Parts: sequence; structure tokens; C-alpha cells
Amino acid sequence: MQTIDKEQVKEQIIKAFQFRHACKKFDSARKISDEDFNFILETGRLSPSSFGLEPWKFVVVQNKDLRKKLEGPAWGAVEKLKTASHFVLILSRKADSLAAHSEHVQHMLKDIQKLPDDVDKMMTDAIDNFQKSDFDLTGNDRVFFEWGCRQDYIPLANMMTAAAEIGIDSCPMEGFDKQKVEQVLKDEGVIKGDTYGIASMAAFGYRAEEPHHAKTRQPLNDVVEWIN
Repeated sequence: MQTIDKEQVKEQIIKAFQFRHACKKFDSARKISDEDFNFILETGRLSPSSFGLEPWKFVVVQNKDLRKKLEGPAWGAVEKLKTASHFVLILSRKADSLAAHSEHVQHMLKDIQKLPDDVDKMMTDAIDNFQKSDFDLTGNDRVFFEWGCRQDYIPLANMMTAAAEIGIDSCPMEGFDKQKVEQVLKDEGVIKGDTYGIASMAAFGYRAEEPHHAKTRQPLNDVVEWIN
């Protein structure tokens, strides 16, 4: 069995985090290979979610006309839409398709996780109780939607880290008018019905220039509290 040099791996990971920054403008002449971008997407697909329900959908927008239409309502993404090699819309399921007895949840439990009937029933009851009591999601559709959005940020983070590991830049974005972006996506047939809403956006590519400032973060002691 091959021995892993843990210290070397740790150093490599920290270097990737130091390399990664919110890239504002990409080199439009450089494109990410299909192999590399499929690797990035795979790290998103393999990400964890609450109860394993995978509330996300990743829409890779390479169509120039659609990118242009998104520039208006996505005010924080204009330069990225113009220059990024790959642009991803991260959608989250809404309440009706994340409720415990919904078609999607039952598909995940029965067909994807392949749970036996008795375990499926137990999990359905547990999810139902969690949604109604523990997190009190069912009384407010927007709160329910945001529960899915919070999970969407897990694959987003994993994809950005994976990209940084192989020298690819990224930028996550919330700078958009949610209602107007969703209307564009409905008009273009990207969102069908009322199953999904947009959680965030992310651009991937290669930086046009180096960051002007070094990465700034609070000291570790300011953001971590140990209770022994």
C-alpha cells in the first residue's frame, strides 16, 4: 500500500486555499478542458447533503445569448459572464419537492439510496419530523427554500477548492436580482415549473491578472472557541 505523505498533502491543500480568490476578471482566451471541468463537477456531485437528499442542480451556461440576458439582473456577475470559461448557476429545490413525502425525496430514498421499505418509512418519518418540528421549515416556503440553499453551498465550496487544487480560478456570486434571474431562466426554459429557484452563481476560468491584495482573514483565535 502506498504511503501518503500527510504533511505534503496538508501543505498542498493550504496552498490551494491561499491561491483561491474571488476572481473578478478572467482571461477569456483560456478555456478549461472538458476533463478538468468534469472533475470539478464531480466533486460537487459527491458532496454531502442533509439526509442525502441532494437538493441541488448545476446548470453550466456556455450559451453566449443566455449569458448576455443574465447580465442585466445579475449585476454582480457582468464581467464574469463576459470572460469566464465556465459559468454555473446553482439551483436549489423548493419546498414542494423537498418535503418528506415528495416525489424527489422518495426517489432519493428508494431508487438512489435503495433503502428497504421499512427503513424508507423510518427515514421518511424522521425527515418529516425534522422539517416540521426540529427546524420548523414547513410554515414558510422561503425558509424551506433557504434550507436547500444552505446545502447548495457545500458543493459550491468543494468545487471551488477542487478547482484551486488544479490551478483553476473561481468566483462565487450572490450579486443578482433573484426574481428577475429566475424569470429569465423560466423564459429560456432552464427552469420548468416551480421546482427550482436560484441559490447562487459561480464562474470558473483562469485569472486575467494577479490579485491586487494579499488574502485577508481574521486570526484563527478570533473565530474559533474551544470548550474542553
